[in-house]
Amino acid sequence: MPELPEVETVCRGLDPVMTGQRIVAADVRRPDLRWPLPERMAERLSGARVQRLGRRSKYILAELDTGETLIIHLGMSGRILIHAPEAAKPAHGPGAFHHTLPALEKHDHVVFDFETGARVVFNDARRFGAMDLAPSDAVEAHPMLASLGPEPLGNAFDEDYLVVRLKGRNTPIKSALLDQKIIAGLGNIYVCEALYRAGIAPHRKAARISEARVRSLVPIIRTVLGEAIEAGGSSLKDYRQTDGDLGYFQHRFRVYDREGASCQTPGCPDVVRRIVQSGRSSFYCPSCQR
Repeated sequence: MPELPEVETVCRGLDPVMTGQRIVAADVRRPDLRWPLPERMAERLSGARVQRLGRRSKYILAELDTGETLIIHLGMSGRILIHAPEAAKPAHGPGAFHHTLPALEKHDHVVFDFETGARVVFNDARRFGAMDLAPSDAVEAHPMLASLGPEPLGNAFDEDYLVVRLKGRNTPIKSALLDQKIIAGLGNIYVCEALYRAGIAPHRKAARISEARVRSLVPIIRTVLGEAIEAGGSSLKDYRQTDGDLGYFQHRFRVYDREGASCQTPGCPDVVRRIVQSGRSSFYCPSCQR
């Protein structure tokens, strides 16, 4: 599933194409994704102008001039691609051009055509993604957003906050960091990478980690996420940027998906190991992470 860096990368790619532009036509090509799509979705979107585009956790939020906000979640395999019209010579009129767009594909489920001629397509082969429309003035109360914790790149997420939230928690630190009510947007990849850099074992109980080590996690989490966003996210299976390109952060993984590989800490003789926690793989170095 795309995590915060991947969703942020998609959001940044969409921003210059969607923000300030009017949707001249919305084509909703099936009634549901993971859940039923909003009633009259195509009608409510057609003619609307996107006033601003943003991200909350792993959700993309498109605020419209109709007073509603479109909420988009990519799910396991969802991707959003931008198609720009390609110039093509017509059969008549030398020197004249008309513009064409690529043909829609089987899993292109929702299509937005903009007044600029650009087309934005939501493609989701497994249909685990989701879309909904909510009143813009109450979007934070939407069931998908209401219980989310602070953004890890925002001001509300700081050392004091994390110390308080982890105090007395008798759960593994990795499970605590994946709890979206504590921190919004963190996922399996970046928690593994952050814990490696912090030297904390993923199965260590959160309550048994010293305050100093908990505080050290905050800048490390920010750094890992920042590096991943700069690299365009991580492409392991289905994730693509809005232009179809892959992300590149997977080439910088230090532990994630590197089971059996040598630890990258200079002088460490150990190898990366994998354990399963709550059905998810955790990768770590048993010598460097305690």
